Amino acid sequence: MSDTSIQATRIVSPAVPDLPHASWTNGIRIGNELVLSGMTAHPTLDDTGGPLSTREQTLVVLGKIRALVEEAGGSIANIVKLTVYVTDIADKDEVGRARREFFAGLGAYPASTLVAVSGLVFPALKIEIDATVRLDFDLTQIQAAR
Repeated sequence: MSDTSIQATRIVSPAVPDLPHASWTNGIRIGNELVLSGMTAHPTLDDTGGPLSTREQTLVVLGKIRALVEEAGGSIANIVKLTVYVTDIADKDEVGRARREFFAGLGAYPASTLVAVSGLVFPALKIEIDATVRLDFDLTQIQAAR
């Protein structure tokens, strides 16, 4: 019997260090697919020690996702789906603004789900995003159905 298992590797990026006490992995590559854990903007302070806005937190989180995808040899054009968790649904417009900035120029956006949750691991966190990525997929090549 031949071994037909797909090789899986842990994705490690200096920009998104695994926490020594963590009971999860930030990212796993299985063949051409990456499955990324939920990312937050922790710590949620700006350069002056003030809290980050929802838009700023979203951009930090998307930057972490980018770092993991690039570490695996991909780009943001390979992101297939995002699941976005916000603590206040009223922040959806700020999240959308950050997503438009982040994915500008690609011509298409990943599939997405946005849901409101009662809280995240730390009270200052306003958003968490997990991602599914296919290294053999490219948003810039996506075509609209007819």
